Amino acid sequence: MADRLSARAFLALVTDDFRELPHPPGRPEPADGPLGWHGYDASRARAAERTGERESVVCGTGHVEGVRAVLLAFEFGFLGGSLGRRTGDRLEAAYAYAREHRLPVVPLVATGGSRMQEGMLALTQLQRVARQSALTREAGLAQIAVLRDPATGGGWATLGAGADVVLALPGVQVGFAGSRVRPADADPAAYTAEAQVAAGSADAVVPAGELRATLGRWLRLLTAPSAAAAPVPGPLGARDLPVSGWDAVRRARSPERPRAGAYLDAYFTHRVALSGDRCGGTDPAGMLCGFGEHAGRTVAYAAQTGAATRPAGYRTAARLLRLADRLGIPVLTLVDTPGAANDAEAERQGAGPAIADLFVAMASVRTPVTTLLIGEGGSGGALALAAPGRTWATPDSYFSVIAPELAAAILKRGPDEVEATAGQLRLRPQDLTELGVIRTGDQLFP
Repeated sequence: MADRLSARAFLALVTDDFRELPHPPGRPEPADGPLGWHGYDASRARAAERTGERESVVCGTGHVEGVRAVLLAFEFGFLGGSLGRRTGDRLEAAYAYAREHRLPVVPLVATGGSRMQEGMLALTQLQRVARQSALTREAGLAQIAVLRDPATGGGWATLGAGADVVLALPGVQVGFAGSRVRPADADPAAYTAEAQVAAGSADAVVPAGELRATLGRWLRLLTAPSAAAAPVPGPLGARDLPVSGWDAVRRARSPERPRAGAYLDAYFTHRVALSGDRCGGTDPAGMLCGFGEHAGRTVAYAAQTGAATRPAGYRTAARLLRLADRLGIPVLTLVDTPGAANDAEAERQGAGPAIADLFVAMASVRTPVTTLLIGEGGSGGALALAAPGRTWATPDSYFSVIAPELAAAILKRGPDEVEATAGQLRLRPQDLTELGVIRTGDQLFP
């Protein structure tokens, strides 16, 4: 199985020209390591003889589908791929090389965690790794992790979960707790790649045969910054403007109106999905996020689907915005929601803080954001995804402070006054243009 391949065999799976980086100078150590752990030197010698490696990680460079990257491949056969001080030395040197040469970093994670024979000195290597990852993030370089078997302990919690994008092989063991330290009654299904994707902690499960192509696609998209704003997509539905406020609402709610998937398919040559809020949630029915190629360059996207958006959807969109901003990639957002999910579970999941965080992310990013309203624009749950001053609207859309039915209820009006209330709200695209809320464009308005 690919997840059980040696470090070098797995490297050969994703690149044909791997070149190992020079090893950092070895540090002098007492017999049996810093703790004097009896038999530690003999264990390392046996691991070296068995694997042909001198440490638990192999670091170097190689091209993945044409994109040069720094690759960090763990050798699980060397003391369970555990992290010790010399492992930390190699990882630190590899990250520094990546920053010096402006290369993305690809950890190929297969580790059981920190090395017991080095005690707390081994555990503190996680702080070193986290520091190097943070410096690389600040340098505007992408980090894409690939989870092999197993990806547990501190290796998962730093090199794995700390990456910008997390891909995993099918069925591999992933979790902070390794198999020997979990509660006896723990559900093993919770510690799998599939479970981590479902929980929003990883982006996708990728079969070994598709890994090189998928990893290459991600690397190409995340290493192509562009200063220019994303062009506004053309409308796919109605071209004539609504005659009344209620007409605008009716058309935006029509099941025949094109949704986000149709717009994304028409706009991008190809795209890859960013999934999960990294806080335990996903919202695939309400928010689509990812990166794609449009007219030969990379554009990030966050698109509402027409359903009520859940807290995890807002957090995933904020994650996308911040990643695109750090990598210098323009963003396209598509607004289409009756509003934020307002059920009790949404409140327990932090709807307010999630929407607030997206407002802050939208207000803070320096990369250009282009927004197109393609359907319903229901209150703050829609506005949070809209770029201030750079929002356009299709003819079959509306934007409103609140849904007309709810506005009528708040004003103590009867059901027969809903249509008139829609007109008073001035929510049609042409009304919004006159109010200065949205911009016009020849490709949107006839």
